[in-house]
Amino acid sequence: MIEYLVRRVLQMIPLLIFISIFSFAIAEFAPGDPVMMYISPEKRELTAEELDVIRHELGLDRPVHVRYLTWVKDMFEGNWGYSLRTSNTVRNEIMARLPNTMILGGLALFLTIVISIPIGVVSALKRHTIVDYVVTLGAFIGISMPSFWLALILIELFANRLGILPSVGMTNVGRNITGWAHVLDVGKHLILPAITLSFTSIAYWSRYQRATLIENLNLDYITTARGKGLSERIVVFRHAFRNALIPVVTLAGLSLPDIVNGAYITESVFGWPGMGRLGITAIQNRDYPVVMGVTMLSALLVVGGNLVADILYVMVDPRIRYK
Repeated sequence: MIEYLVRRVLQMIPLLIFISIFSFAIAEFAPGDPVMMYISPEKRELTAEELDVIRHELGLDRPVHVRYLTWVKDMFEGNWGYSLRTSNTVRNEIMARLPNTMILGGLALFLTIVISIPIGVVSALKRHTIVDYVVTLGAFIGISMPSFWLALILIELFANRLGILPSVGMTNVGRNITGWAHVLDVGKHLILPAITLSFTSIAYWSRYQRATLIENLNLDYITTARGKGLSERIVVFRHAFRNALIPVVTLAGLSLPDIVNGAYITESVFGWPGMGRLGITAIQNRDYPVVMGVTMLSALLVVGGNLVADILYVMVDPRIRYK
């Protein structure tokens, strides 16, 4: 197992190098003079000599490969640069919003797991019945529905018309509350964005669960188990269901980046102060250091999610062993 993990980590290095080059190129080949992004608007009327001095101080007159290597070195040391919009460090900008995104994404992932797997199992066991047709129709609607459109519908219905749930932010503005009152306030603000973020995933996961369970129920080992006189409940949940979870484990591992990114659109629509909203704001303001930081963090989580999924295979399927 250790040998496998070491080999996988070594395989991750070339991919991360390529992604780092891509992230650096976002800022390097962006239109306009990079110096103009580092100076305040009232100083835009500087002479060419003054701009050259600023360019030298920022290291922008050095060759591209030198600037790239310097940026990579600073990233490893925890110096991710400064936000052009707030002048705060990129690391502080990201870390201040990362817990909020983890809360939202974690709840969305929890809802996805506890809802999609039972729905998929029921749909598989009741295939070609009215229950299966209703679940299939709902899944197709969930897959086809844009998340921003669903978010606007939920806001209009539960916030504007019924007035039972808040529509924006993480807490109510102007209320100085602590303890359980604060937890309940955050919980109310979580409901609509968590539903929006998990809705499409529930549709996808339920279809995967249905397909894999039906496939396993038609395999020879299931026929053998039934031939031994085992009850249908044991055959389904002790034998077929466990093997049918393997593709779902893959989805769970690959969903880790979504937890951190927090779904850019969902966070922006609901004004949730997380990584997704930070990324959108950075793109709109051409805040390239923040965009580069968010991109690299997302890439690390994509690769890490794949590794976690592979490790979880062992827990789901005891036939798999890594050497």
